[in-house]
Amino acid sequence: MRKDIKTSCQKRLSRIEGQVRGLAKMVEDERYCIDIVTQISAVRAALRRVEEEVLKDHVSHCVEHAIASGDKTDQRKKIAELMDVIGRADR
Repeated sequence: MRKDIKTSCQKRLSRIEGQVRGLAKMVEDERYCIDIVTQISAVRAALRRVEEEVLKDHVSHCVEHAIASGDKTDQRKKIAELMDVIGRADR
């Protein structure tokens, strides 16, 4: 993972960690259900953004390297991994 992507993801994940702690407090305080669900949606959206950033880095670094290497086995492996993770993301 590139250093700038790592730093960006770490910052985003720290914010998400705070959001999750806030959610736990909302539940503890018996806040209105719709407010809690709204915040859960915000956390999921934030996690999706981190996921997208990591996947973009993977494609631009790992997959690109496999393609440039000319190693057909490595290329197939990287593409299969990518397709598998994309398939899981839709579930």
